Amino acid sequence: MKYLTTLRWTRARTAVTAAALTMTATLVAPLAHAEGAAPLTLTDGYGLTQVAGGTEVHSDTDFSITVTTPQVAGKHKIRIFLPSGYRSAPDKRWPVAYFLHGGPGNPDDAAAAPALHSDSMITVVPDGGRKGWYADWLMQNTSEGAANWETFHLKQVVPFIDANLRTRADREHRAVVGLSMGGFGALHYGEARPDLFGHVASLSGGIDFGMAEVRAAVLATELNITGAWCAVSTSSPSGTGECTGYGPTVDSDAIFGSPYPVLNADRIWKAVDPAAPVNLAKLADTDVALYSGDNDVIDHFTAIAARNVKARMDTLGLTSRLVDYGNGAVLAPTCNGGHNYGCWAPAFADYVPRLQDAFDAAG
Repeated sequence: MKYLTTLRWTRARTAVTAAALTMTATLVAPLAHAEGAAPLTLTDGYGLTQVAGGTEVHSDTDFSITVTTPQVAGKHKIRIFLPSGYRSAPDKRWPVAYFLHGGPGNPDDAAAAPALHSDSMITVVPDGGRKGWYADWLMQNTSEGAANWETFHLKQVVPFIDANLRTRADREHRAVVGLSMGGFGALHYGEARPDLFGHVASLSGGIDFGMAEVRAAVLATELNITGAWCAVSTSSPSGTGECTGYGPTVDSDAIFGSPYPVLNADRIWKAVDPAAPVNLAKLADTDVALYSGDNDVIDHFTAIAARNVKARMDTLGLTSRLVDYGNGAVLAPTCNGGHNYGCWAPAFADYVPRLQDAFDAAG
């Protein structure tokens, strides 16, 4: 079978064709601390402990905290964008959008999409790891240590934010959006917790685990294979001109187990596959938006994945919106249809006003 043959490529070869699927384009440098601005005071809880000295203030409405949790090894930044009226309207509560970055990105990547810093909502950007894949890993004893990313986000970060900020803490006023690896995370989280999220958007997402190329991208992140891709690319997938890594190499089965459909060895992949009809059916009452270009080796495959998801949702009678912007000409002059913020920033500029309207319509 063609699918099985494809999956049996050598790991190095699969990585060359799809290693960059989860790479993000960090087009801005980390911001310096803003003089005179002060972050809000947040209280520890839900398993999160703030790190002393780990706060970064970018402006009166843009700051980051650093937390630790037993669920995920190490220290992890959470960046928060507040509406400009947050402090001046102390009785008002706000909708929340959670932005999930790609790999090997970080929460500061969100600054490359200005539309995410909206005056109509709070935007929360939690660390997702260089290759966390927004999952509770099968293996917890790798060089990465504890890696329960899904638990960290859904059972700790979300209630922590609701407890500390004036949020509209219901699904009609809560969204999860992401790109690349985070595009998988957004659709997966929407399916895993439809009680939390009423709105989902995936940009250039690895959202069809039935595709060998998408599974190969996960393997590439686990094995930290970036050099082969950089050798054949005129610029690095991250868009920075440098090839950043995915961190320490871990077992190729560390996150979702074996990717090979022999004796049902890939049962975890199937269980969390966002494109599986049984999972898509959980989005019956969720607003779903899908975006992808189709003009480089990465977004060629994310476009296929997005079309697959759209077609299956149509078959299930579920509403969704697909923006397949091809070579980018219909989206923005900055967009070449590739896997980069030149396309993602205008895609969010298209999506965020629609999300604002949906929040307003919810009352």
